[in-house]
Amino acid sequence: MAFRGPKVWLWRWRRNALKRRADTVEAWVVLGVWALTVLAGVLAGWATAGSVEQGLARERVEWRPLMGRLTEQAPGKAAVNGSAVGDQVWAKVGWTGPDGSAHNGQVRVGPGSAAGTPVTVWTDRQGRLVTKPATAAQARLRASLVGGLAGVGAAVLPFAGGRVLRGRLERRRVEQWDTDWARFDALWGRPTG
Repeated sequence: MAFRGPKVWLWRWRRNALKRRADTVEAWVVLGVWALTVLAGVLAGWATAGSVEQGLARERVEWRPLMGRLTEQAPGKAAVNGSAVGDQVWAKVGWTGPDGSAHNGQVRVGPGSAAGTPVTVWTDRQGRLVTKPATAAQARLRASLVGGLAGVGAAVLPFAGGRVLRGRLERRRVEQWDTDWARFDALWGRPTG
């Protein structure tokens, strides 16, 4: 195993008589790629998180709860002493929209709920059935998660491009080494190849 010596930070930026032009180019490429990767990730994540949180805030303002009633008995057996807590089934519900029109849809209710049972339904401005809007805390969490995923996704592109570019620079550097060694061997009278 070869001895490598201590790791020197920022070695590509130090003055060195053995440093080639390719080393300097690679140093700038690495710096540029990392800066672009971080910038793209942060900006995409921040913009996406803001957009998601704004959309969820708009839903909290626009979506309204209305009182509806089950139009038929919900399937399943009613819970006895709360033994089926958390279990819910789909049941048909009817409600009157803000404009006075009758609407029908399906919501999740406890099994065995009787027809006529009052149920809270959430509707949008047009009176269409929607889910309950996210709370402010849930919206922040969702926005953070989606923003983080978008940021990572956006950062992959410049990072992958930088890896491809560094691979090409490495191949070019190896070819240059081969050329230089062939010249060196010719000076010393050794056969090349």
